[in-house]
Amino acid sequence: EDHNSFGSRIDWRRTFLTTDANLYYDSFVRWQVNKLHKLNKIKFGERYTIYSPKDGQPCMDHDRQDGEGVGPQEYTGIKMEVLDWSPAAKEVIEGKVGGRKVFLVAATLRPETMYGQTNCFVGTTIKYGVFAINDKEAFVCTYRAARNMAFQGTSTPRGEVQQLLELTGDKIVGTKINAPFALNPEVYVLPMDNVLATKCTGVVTSVPSDSPDDCATLYDIRKKAAFYKVDPSWAAIDPLPVISTPTYGEMCAPALLTALKIQSQKDVKQLAEAKEIAYKEGFYNGTMLVGEFKGQSVQDAKPKVRERMIEAGLAFPYAEPEGLVISRSTDECVVALMDQWYLDYGEESWRAQVE
Repeated sequence: EDHNSFGSRIDWRRTFLTTDANLYYDSFVRWQVNKLHKLNKIKFGERYTIYSPKDGQPCMDHDRQDGEGVGPQEYTGIKMEVLDWSPAAKEVIEGKVGGRKVFLVAATLRPETMYGQTNCFVGTTIKYGVFAINDKEAFVCTYRAARNMAFQGTSTPRGEVQQLLELTGDKIVGTKINAPFALNPEVYVLPMDNVLATKCTGVVTSVPSDSPDDCATLYDIRKKAAFYKVDPSWAAIDPLPVISTPTYGEMCAPALLTALKIQSQKDVKQLAEAKEIAYKEGFYNGTMLVGEFKGQSVQDAKPKVRERMIEAGLAFPYAEPEGLVISRSTDECVVALMDQWYLDYGEESWRAQVE
């Protein structure tokens, strides 16, 4: 009635409802789904989906107060085992982890660059938790990240977050860790101004050869070690060549800092531009210089390095929403692995037919 009075031109005879509300359309949908199922185009299994722990169900676009159109983003979770806690962290943590191995956990989109790790970053004011993943391991990350992991089968029991203790990032600085796949495996945790508690895990792997942000921060710390309250030896490892690109050579990030006249980690706008350039240049034109897949293109090597790290127990799949998603029940949503039926659009033979 309102639409008609407003002058909307709508053919109300056409409705797209299944069930008994529209037997003709319901019959069409049933035929279509059954046909696709017989052709083995409809699969069943665990898939990432936006999920509301409060509601206990997936949160689709129409169920959201904020975050319409936001989907899951998958990362590689990197496990960096703690070798020696800083004195401040040891005082807080000692005797409270139940004999578990403790790992700082970062989330990255670039697992192929892990060979070039020179250190690890945390935000000094960010609150981190030590979370029990199982009886043998505990992860250091933000509560938000641990909550996502809990619904992806990373921790047990599923859906439960067991926080052993909390500490701020400044206490973690100076901790020695093992950086998996790194050419220099023993590195230190350093402070970084631009770490966000609302993105990824709050822990950042540092590869200054290929990440402009990491490179700028490392240079800042070296210039003002006393200001950042770090021992200069913690930042002693120089950037290591990992990927060669035709435009920026073997040290993409340092070259971009020079090209864009970036002076420090406070040049946020220029760093965002440099980050985008470095990622695209490395992914589309880069060639691996080190590791098992040396000589291969980055596009080919990326999934292989990721697979090797996961097989070795040094990494794991991790996902979170691309942005903030709030359900209508005001719950901050996570990404969960859920059993569901789905159309496998990426199936090779089907794609070949279309293409």
